[in-house]
Amino acid sequence: MNALRFLLNSYLKPSKLRQDNRGFTLLELLVAMVLAALVVTPLMSFTINILDSDRREQAKAISAQEVQASIEYIAQDLEQAVYIYDAIGLNNNSNLNTNTISGIKDQIPPEKVADGCSNNRNTTCTPVLVFWKREPVEKAVPTNRNSKCSGISSNCNDTFVYSLVAYYLIKGNNINNVWSNSARIARFQITNGVVDPFNPTNTTNGIPTTNYIQDREPSPGFNLFDLSLPGSSLSDKMNRWQKSSLAYTSKANVLIDYVDSSITEISPNCSANQQTPSTLVGGFYACVDASKTSAQIFIRGNALARLQQSSTYSNNLSAYFPTASIKVNGRSSLDVN
Repeated sequence: MNALRFLLNSYLKPSKLRQDNRGFTLLELLVAMVLAALVVTPLMSFTINILDSDRREQAKAISAQEVQASIEYIAQDLEQAVYIYDAIGLNNNSNLNTNTISGIKDQIPPEKVADGCSNNRNTTCTPVLVFWKREPVEKAVPTNRNSKCSGISSNCNDTFVYSLVAYYLIKGNNINNVWSNSARIARFQITNGVVDPFNPTNTTNGIPTTNYIQDREPSPGFNLFDLSLPGSSLSDKMNRWQKSSLAYTSKANVLIDYVDSSITEISPNCSANQQTPSTLVGGFYACVDASKTSAQIFIRGNALARLQQSSTYSNNLSAYFPTASIKVNGRSSLDVN
């Protein structure tokens, strides 16, 4: 009984060890929380700033790369040009009357609607660079009447066709949030067909028509320029070009998004009638010398549009608006004689 009593007393008696592990007081918890806040808050702020700076630098780098790639693409396209339209050609409507100044404004999008480029209450589609180019077509012309130019056929020769190419600056119409709230550059092209060398013409109801190789027909709406039209210069003749009666089916495909939509701090150094568009609408324009088949192209991107809804150019933020400029001379030309 004495042994049992001793064991019970030993078990029920509070030990000093239990008294020492009694936990934290409320005051101690409050002090710990204050100290943690003083240490963690600056670290969180520093981390957030680092992440935000990294996002901005990435956006700036991506925009700079895209602007440079786009201007190089346009330059390669423009090297094949045989004629480039200046401001007169893009500002005025086509007219065969030799007594009036003419242009092709009403013959191309957006005046003639094309998918991806049309003016409505939500969209402005402005032609900036429009030109004719001569481009090669591989294995397109059969060497004999019975051969077909398909696959890797060796019985076909290379040729070339003329194309009308137009680059536009488009604002708005952000359908399904596909594009940014800034501006974008789109490319539109219509191309001539390859004429059948063994049966080049046909007559339907007394009207001569051109026969084209199957699957090499002209783009709907395409009509080749006519150098026999009245005019004292090449510009006079080219500015009187008119499309065919067929509606356009070619689409204006976007080349680059996140182009600056403002004209702040843009001062083009173009001669008279060379600035296209004649009234600036954003960070994409050109100085065109139609007589020399030459153009100076300018593009300014907007990296901040990748990060926020509203972004306006300012000198303090110029690093986030990468720019690129290049001068291109067409390698070909047209002879009005």
